[in-house]
Amino acid sequence: MKYFNELKRSMEYISKKKNTIFIGQAVEVPGTAMSNTLLNVKKSKKIELPVAEEMQMGITTGLMMAGYNPISIFPRWNFLLLAMNQLVNHLDKFNIMTDGKYNSKAIIRTGIGSKRPLHPQFQHVGDFTSEVKKMCPNINVVRLDSPKKIFSEYKKAIDAKNNKSTILVEYGDYYNEK
Repeated sequence: MKYFNELKRSMEYISKKKNTIFIGQAVEVPGTAMSNTLLNVKKSKKIELPVAEEMQMGITTGLMMAGYNPISIFPRWNFLLLAMNQLVNHLDKFNIMTDGKYNSKAIIRTGIGSKRPLHPQFQHVGDFTSEVKKMCPNINVVRLDSPKKIFSEYKKAIDAKNNKSTILVEYGDYYNEK
């Protein structure tokens, strides 16, 4: 069981669900390591976006309101920081603000940037998992530190009946190491 293969298997499983859609940068075109996990996902299930992280998180919430379960991809925590307003003030509070009237949830994929074999500098390798857990008490935040956890955590996130959104934190270095 390899880290990358488990991510790919998870994306293929999720993509078979009727109301899922993948959005973000480099979801339809190559550009990040995460792009390669989506190669077997149908093009009709993917929405490519420009670099506009706050807009992307707003679209994620809008897709939830339309009945989709979006998988919103932010390749690194450092990029997701640019969407914190939407994440903390809207997505985290969504079920409270709507009295739980929407039967939908989002999955946010993000990662701790890889440092090996080439360190991309410190603005790309942040890990804000603990801080976001504190700011978003209504969102599950899970570190995927082992290949064994990947499929079960993605399955739990998409199959749960509780309409609770989940942030799944991947490790860029593990794509080729584990």
